[in-house]
Order: sequence, then C-alpha cells, then structure tokens
Amino acid sequence: MKLTFFLFLAIMLQFIAQAQTSAQKLYLVNFRDKGNQKSHLEVPTQILSSQAVNRRMKFNISLDQSDLPVNEQYVRQVSNNSTRVLCRSRWFNNVLIETDQSSAKQIQSLPFVTEIKEVNNQFKSGTSLVATQSAGLLQNPGLRHTSGTKSSNADVFDYGLAGNQIHMLKGEFLHNHGYAGQGMTIAVIDAGFGLADTMAVFDSLRINNQIKGTFNFAQPGQSVYDPSTSFHGTEVLSTMAANMSGVMIGTAPKANYWLFRTEVAATEYIIEEYYWVSAAEYADSVGADIINSSLGYTVFMDPTTSHTYADMDGNTTYVTIGADKAAEKGILVVNSAGNDGSDDWKYIGAPADGDSVFTIGAVDGSGVYAYFSSKGPTYDGRIKPTIAAMGYNATVFTPYGVSFASGTSFSSPIIAGMSACLWQAAPALNNMQIIEALKTTASQANDPDTLMGWGIPDYSAAYGVLGFNDNEESSAQELKVYPNPFSDQLYIELASAIPGKAALQLFDLTGRQVMIRSYSQDPPLKFIHLELGNNIPEGVYLLRISTNDAVYSSRIIRR
Repeated sequence: MKLTFFLFLAIMLQFIAQAQTSAQKLYLVNFRDKGNQKSHLEVPTQILSSQAVNRRMKFNISLDQSDLPVNEQYVRQVSNNSTRVLCRSRWFNNVLIETDQSSAKQIQSLPFVTEIKEVNNQFKSGTSLVATQSAGLLQNPGLRHTSGTKSSNADVFDYGLAGNQIHMLKGEFLHNHGYAGQGMTIAVIDAGFGLADTMAVFDSLRINNQIKGTFNFAQPGQSVYDPSTSFHGTEVLSTMAANMSGVMIGTAPKANYWLFRTEVAATEYIIEEYYWVSAAEYADSVGADIINSSLGYTVFMDPTTSHTYADMDGNTTYVTIGADKAAEKGILVVNSAGNDGSDDWKYIGAPADGDSVFTIGAVDGSGVYAYFSSKGPTYDGRIKPTIAAMGYNATVFTPYGVSFASGTSFSSPIIAGMSACLWQAAPALNNMQIIEALKTTASQANDPDTLMGWGIPDYSAAYGVLGFNDNEESSAQELKVYPNPFSDQLYIELASAIPGKAALQLFDLTGRQVMIRSYSQDPPLKFIHLELGNNIPEGVYLLRISTNDAVYSSRIIRR
C-alpha cells in the first residue's frame, strides 16, 4: 500500500514538473543587432511614411538604428510551433513572445539574442484610468448646463455643452482664426472606440476621410469599433473630434486621426505597456504629429512586478522610456496625469512621469484643482503635471448622446486637440517649443505647483507670444525678414521708410527680451542688417520694430 502511494506521488510530481515546463508564459527577447539593413536609412521611405520622413527633415531629426525594423530573420527563428510573437519594438529591438520554459531556453542560446526574460502577466489592481472612468464617473447630462457654456455669437463654432472646456483655455481664439486642426494628425492610444464608426457626432470625420486608419494591438484582427471592447476611447475622441453644431464641438474637429487599441479594459495586463510602445512606433511611422494617451500604469497585483513611486523618475518603466522615445522622434506626447490624487498612491503614473511627456492634470469648470487628479512631483523632483484642463464633469459624447465624465482621461485630449490647433498656427516650432509656449503663458507660469503644474493654459496668449497678433497679415506686408530660418545674419526690409526714432526688440518664447537696438536716422530707416552672436541660442523668437506711429512684428527662427 505504501509503495503504491509513493509511486502515485512520484508520478504526480513528475506531471507537475512537466506542466510547469510546458506552461505558456510571456518572455521579452532582446536582439543583439538588426542585421544588415543600413540601406534603409539611405531610402527612409522604405521603412517610414513620407509624412514621418518629412517630420524628421523639418525638425532636423536624424534617422538612426532605432528606426530600422526588427530583423525578420531573427523573428522567424524565434518563432516556432510552441512560440507566438505578440508584439515587437524597433526602438527597443525586441519581441514579446508567449512560449514555454523549454523553448525559452533554446531561444536564449541563439547567437543574435542578448537576453530573454520572463514578463509577469498579472493583472493590475484597479489602477487603470480606463476602468475608473468608463465604469463609474459618467454624470447625468442634466447636471451641468450653466451660464458661460454658450458660445459667443462671434465664434465660428457653436460649441454647445462643450463651450466651457474650450473657453477656459481661450481655445475659441484659435478656431476663430481658422485653426481647427487642419493638416494635423493625432494618434489616439486607448482601450477601444466602440461604435465610433456609426455615431453621428463623428459624421464629418468619415465624410472628409479624417480617420486615417485603425489598429487593434490588444486583439489583432478585431475591430477597434467593436462595442464589446470599450467606449472609453470613443468618449476621449469626442473631446477632440466631435463636430455637431449646437450640441458638442471638440478642440480639433478638423484634424486627422489614427485610432489604436492597446488596452483590454476588463482585465488590464502588464502586456499593455508593450502594446502601448508598439502603437507609439506605429504612430511615428505613419507621421502622426501628436499622441494622446489617456492611460497610466502604477501598481500590479503581483507585488514583485508593481511599479513604485521610485520608478516614477522618467527613466525606469518600459512605457515611459517608449513615450520619451516618441517625443525624441518629434511627436508631441500628451498623457493623462492619472486619477489617484485622493488614493493611497496619489502620484502620477507612467508614462506621465516622462521628462518629454506633456502631462495633463484636471480642474473643474471653475478652474479649481479636481480632487482625483494625480499629483507630482516625479520621484526625481520634477514638477508634474505640466498643465491642467477641465476634467471634472467634462463634456463627452457617448453612443447614447452627449454626457459628462470626470477624469484626466478627458483633460488630456482636450489639450491634445487644442495643441494641434496651436501647432497648425506655428508649424515651424517643434514639440518641446509648443509645450514651452503653453507653460510660459499658463495661469501659474510664475509659481508652478504639484497639483496643476504651470496651470491652465491660455492658447490666445501662447499664439501671441509666438509672434502672432490680429494685425499679423498687415505686419507681414510691411515687414520682410530673410533668410528665415537664419543662422548668423538677418536682413530686414520695411515696405516704407521709417522717419525718426525706432526700436528693434527680440523676445524669446517666455516673453523675455533678449536684444534691443535703437535707431534714429536721417535718411529714414528702411533696411536693417543684424549680425547675431553666440549669445542668442537656436529657437523661435518674436522680432518687433516699434515707432511712434506703428508696431511691426514677425516670428523668426534661428538654427
């Protein structure tokens, strides 16, 4: 009897050991190089869209090894009957696979593999922005229809119930000047866009071919519009792209959009950080100008894989490093701060901690800090969030009509769309200069804090500090500046000579005067030749010439 028992026990232990060895797990496989693909860098349109190449050229961003795709031969050798490739990253030169322990050991021995490590696939403990906002914070549409939300008769759009969240930012100023996102491309990384393909509020997107494409990274082959996934992305998209006069207008109704699903809203797995990076790479390759990400990652159920506050230093988590890489490629990465302000965690999550990520907190309709908005600073002491916008009872559009929702998931796209309009007005600026212009003209520019950062941005003021004003066209006719961009020497020609005294001033994006010269000439002043030394760095400046009778201005760029 004892012998039978021990025999049975031995068989069971062997069975368990075999089961553990054959169990499918996630592994990250890092490659040594990308093989012989350097020729692609000489003909970049083989690996990037013409829009992506144009962005690189426009902002003098060199192509490098990170732009080359993962070597396909390496991927084929890693993949076999027991190994499934889930996603890949050209920026990190790796693939995420699902395989068993035995196959993982074989892969480790391949000569082009530098490392293979297990990625725990435990789901998160309720820290998802998606789960919070989709499940519980939709408000009764009848709760907010107050004075101040109605658009002015002078506005080109009748914003309906979205008026307050746009007027708070003085966003109507850009719209009234003709900047509604035309020619700009926004990639939306989210949990699903249920029924967005049929909703009337997005009719203009379909009619004008403004949806440039979709991809489901979480469940390849499934439509991002499948209503069984999530409506969170639909609501996020509405704050930017809604175009239903008198009901709801978004912040960038005429922009182009790519829609990427990287989240499985019902479960939340750590793999989603890897999907996020894949989506960001896709956004880069198709030439997106802006990424909006209303997502964040902090604590996981398995304590060995949870992020800690110490990880929020901008250089630790996979998704944050990926977000900073996207910014390095010239993309404006806009990300929600998070909804943990009143929870034990309380701090921003990843990738909001990235030093090149435009992190957005939330305020209410009166511009007061929203209690749930995640706080800064980052672990290494940097101020976060960057700025704030309306995220408490923000107007959104759902498949059931206009409604209200709370969360930084909504303040983020409000800013993303509005920033697309500003960038449209100032196309020579790069992504970091757009952020700087908004920080320096925001409500707390002189005293930023860890609740709202630099405060609520003023898009009218940012437009002004970039060298624009209501008389811009007439100023351009009166003032010729060349070459622009310039290097060391700048020539200025006035349409008509200026008699008497004149002052020439140069301002940087913060409004700081960096140069002043006075002129008092006879004959009258018509030409000016400037030689600028090394004390004025590369960047965007406002050139202003003032006389007793007029002021002439022009935006100039030093490179």
